[in-house]
Amino acid sequence: MSEVSRAIWQVSGGPANRSYGGIFLRHGVALIGPGDAGAWRADTPDSAFDGPFVRRFASELRVGDAIVLRAGAAAIAAIGLVASGYEFMPEFDDVNGWDLQHGRRMRWCPLPEPYTFDHRVFGANPGFGRVAQPEVRDFVERFLASPPAAWQTAPLPPLPAGEPPMREPPPRLAELVAQAHDLTVLYDDPAAFGELPLEDELVAHFVVPVLRALGWPPERIAVKWRRIDVAVFDSLPKSAASCRFIVEAKRRGVGVESALKQARGYLAALGVQRDVVLTDGIRYRVYGAQEDFAPVAYANLVRLKEPAAALVARLRRG
Repeated sequence: MSEVSRAIWQVSGGPANRSYGGIFLRHGVALIGPGDAGAWRADTPDSAFDGPFVRRFASELRVGDAIVLRAGAAAIAAIGLVASGYEFMPEFDDVNGWDLQHGRRMRWCPLPEPYTFDHRVFGANPGFGRVAQPEVRDFVERFLASPPAAWQTAPLPPLPAGEPPMREPPPRLAELVAQAHDLTVLYDDPAAFGELPLEDELVAHFVVPVLRALGWPPERIAVKWRRIDVAVFDSLPKSAASCRFIVEAKRRGVGVESALKQARGYLAALGVQRDVVLTDGIRYRVYGAQEDFAPVAYANLVRLKEPAAALVARLRRG
């Protein structure tokens, strides 16, 4: 495709504290949501997808168009070329809690470090749109015309294997799963609910009940113990030595993954290494102390999949 006919678009990789841009680069995709309403069709109203962006993403992009992966309002993290038509990709129904099933295959070239313009070049739309700014278009066109160019025709990386949904929630968690489904619908309607719940509310309504359902008695669950949101103990008295794992909670919409450094700081103050659970009440991710705090298990109460069994097994008392 010639430079004259090539359209240039921008797509967000999510907020800095809850980013999913790495997923784009790893799997050769560009994704947008909301996707839970199903695949886009020409007769689907824009209201089904909270606006026109899904329609434009599905119907206006062409193979060979360029997309910049934006980082905030003034920076570009990668440049890519569209390599496929619109695809509905159910395997991306839970990307750090986002439903991003509307996809295009992409050949990406990440920049060595984000290129930052000296002013805002992207508008208020955080998700997807066409690039009109001359300085961005000039940068992209010069980048695409410069060597090396092998990435522009490289084989596409494989898509991830889809994770099968859990047929039935674990019996101990069934009531909480139903509650999570009901409350997230309410949380997402500010006119009906008001302000989103803060961490302490989520700890009270979800985190402690989840731990109780997994067999932990109340005397082994400490809230706000030595500044830690929730600490769970194998035995009494409560001490650093008897601590089994800790939980750090963040409010919904805030990237829970960003709290890992904070949690590890609490463990360093205790002088121990223990598993860390990060949660927004609905999503739970375990970082294993013996695995150098790599993520080792994940569960989303409103989107339970078979691998969630590993998280239940890891956190269950016994």
